[in-house]
Amino acid sequence: MQLSLQDIHFAYAPDAVALRGITLRIAPGEQVAIIGANGAGKTTLIKQMNGLLKPQQGQVLVGDWDTRRYTVAQMARRVGLVFQNPDDQLFKQTVADEVAFGPRNLGFDAAHTARAVTAALEAVGLPDVANAHPYDLPSSQRKLVALATILAMETPVVIMDEPTIGQDGRGVQRLGEIVASLSENGRTVIAISHDIDFCADHFTRIVVMAQGKIIADGTAEIVFSQAEILAQASVTAPQIARLGAALGLPGVPLHVESFIAALRAKKGET
Repeated sequence: MQLSLQDIHFAYAPDAVALRGITLRIAPGEQVAIIGANGAGKTTLIKQMNGLLKPQQGQVLVGDWDTRRYTVAQMARRVGLVFQNPDDQLFKQTVADEVAFGPRNLGFDAAHTARAVTAALEAVGLPDVANAHPYDLPSSQRKLVALATILAMETPVVIMDEPTIGQDGRGVQRLGEIVASLSENGRTVIAISHDIDFCADHFTRIVVMAQGKIIADGTAEIVFSQAEILAQASVTAPQIARLGAALGLPGVPLHVESFIAALRAKKGET
């Protein structure tokens, strides 16, 4: 499902302008990471996408729905948002009930809901905690439960706010697998993240924000090659790209394979 944002402006107060003329189009099935310093407008932007905030100027379309004409509950059929802090969205007595709440609210029948809950918990690696109270789990697992609540709703658009915070290496790997699986199934995945290495590994398109504006938008290779733009946004390139630059390797290697290929190219190997 396509997202189209046209000339979006939003301010919390006259002296607290968050978005300054954002225009952005995201095609169905894209994997888009939004990066930038704290206060750049990233969270305000994604809240425009699911209708939590409405544009004060401009238009946000999710498919053919104008967010100004639909409630947040209605928008939840199309856009699922996983908050940065899972405690902001967990409130049921068991993990299973938590994950089932969204599908039930959307009108899924009992069998469909059960399948969706099972699939979502398996996707996040937590099938064994279905009967646990969410707040008996460590914060890293609560964050995965919050993600499962959105996966179970089967929305065509999934947005994650700082998904890797608090996750160990296995958790980050699992998140990457989830991003890939969603994309393979035609669902659009958007993430805000300060984890630049995660963005480089799992997102094909990078949007850079600074002071409420988009200052770069393109493939990971192109965006992470623009040192001045990254500096303007107070963002550093991925570690492997910085190592490649320090070694004088051609291009912008973002993965081990491309790093090895660039190293061989520099040495004149085939």
